[in-house]
Amino acid sequence: MKRIGILTAGGDTPALNATIHGAVTRANELKVEVVGLIKGFNCLPNPRVPHVHLNPLFQAIPELDPTIGGTIIGASRDYLNPDDHEKIKNICGRLQRLKIEGLICVGGDGTLNGMQPLSEFLPVVLAPKTIDNDLGLNYRDEPDEWQRKPHGKNPSFVYERTSSQTAFDLEQMINFVTPGYATAVFVSAGGIQRVRTTAESHRRIAIVEVMGRHSGYIALGPAYGQPDIILVPEFALDIDRLEERIKQLYESQKNVVIVCGEGIVDKHGNELGAEKASTDPFGNIIFNGAAEALRHILIERIGDKYFKDLRRGETAREVIFTRKVGHTQRGGRPLMFDRFYAALLGGKAVDLLLEGRNNEVAVLQWNRQRNFYLDRFEGNGFRDRWGHIHSRRLHPSFYDVPQMKPSRVGIEYLMQIFTHAIGHDDVENMRDTLFGSGNLLRPYHSLNTDMSKRIQYLE
Repeated sequence: MKRIGILTAGGDTPALNATIHGAVTRANELKVEVVGLIKGFNCLPNPRVPHVHLNPLFQAIPELDPTIGGTIIGASRDYLNPDDHEKIKNICGRLQRLKIEGLICVGGDGTLNGMQPLSEFLPVVLAPKTIDNDLGLNYRDEPDEWQRKPHGKNPSFVYERTSSQTAFDLEQMINFVTPGYATAVFVSAGGIQRVRTTAESHRRIAIVEVMGRHSGYIALGPAYGQPDIILVPEFALDIDRLEERIKQLYESQKNVVIVCGEGIVDKHGNELGAEKASTDPFGNIIFNGAAEALRHILIERIGDKYFKDLRRGETAREVIFTRKVGHTQRGGRPLMFDRFYAALLGGKAVDLLLEGRNNEVAVLQWNRQRNFYLDRFEGNGFRDRWGHIHSRRLHPSFYDVPQMKPSRVGIEYLMQIFTHAIGHDDVENMRDTLFGSGNLLRPYHSLNTDMSKRIQYLE
């Protein structure tokens, strides 16, 4: 191959530019041109196909900085309809006119689905990213454990997991961790540490909501911030046990910090934030009410009398407060861990294309002898028998249900990622950049301004 394309799709993460940088660096070594496609799959139906040559003369363009979060080529949640054969045919014709012989898609499960139609016409591989860390499998046969049942009068279905009989070990995990996750956890854990001092000073109960719609990895990771209780979407809320645990802690230390994933569910499997659920412009559900819903439940369950006796007249409504970390987890400078492995995965994706691979995923694996290493996994290996890709959930062994904390296995998992996740340059960046005088004297300069000058169009 002499020329390949790359696009970033789905939600942004701090490690996207690092992935692109890794792909460009490896392509430069192999004397392969790299074309960046603007705004992911969104540009492909455009007859002019806006694009950027990322390595003219086999040198990365100066705007491509792996320490900057987000993506210089833009992202979108637009995907291709596999049944629209005419559109897909036209898209592949345009890529051929650009002399693109293979395509790297950087994304999560939505992107993996989105690239499938193109894989029938040209080699396509995935470099994974997602802050949710939910693209992967706990073990190879996990997709076979899903069952599909009819739901309602329309021809729709619900998917349910059967109980696994597999003896789990961390070395079995497919795609052990995804770039973007470490930085998201760092942001969350730091926020929880800061909320703790407020809760402690004012004798309050804080509920901190973090992202993670179906997967509890982001909620698990902030254990580094030392919350008292962690609630994850994989386990239904035991409100009686939660109330009991809160009272035990509050009577002992006069403050409680709770972390909850945005998709936590009640005993019936309903998301707590469903009443206040909304959708983004692309129809994806945003559960922005989980922490508030939990707060209202606790206000009603614990009651004013409990706090008036302990807090000299304050009500439950005054004592219990919520905070939401939200999209700050998606952005900013990626940690060393994310920069390093995102770049390696970008390079691995280039190698897969040049090896003639198609519909495969570059994955980051781990075992006790080799530590982290690169590998590949077939794209269809993530699908169940009906062709559906399910978000990876926390394996039950990761979570201690009675204590509402990470289990021994969950702690071992987190330690492999975070023991050396932060580099000295990360620390210096925190010290030097935020309060640099230039931030006061100069307006923000968007890289989009510079990139717009580089965009070319298919005539």
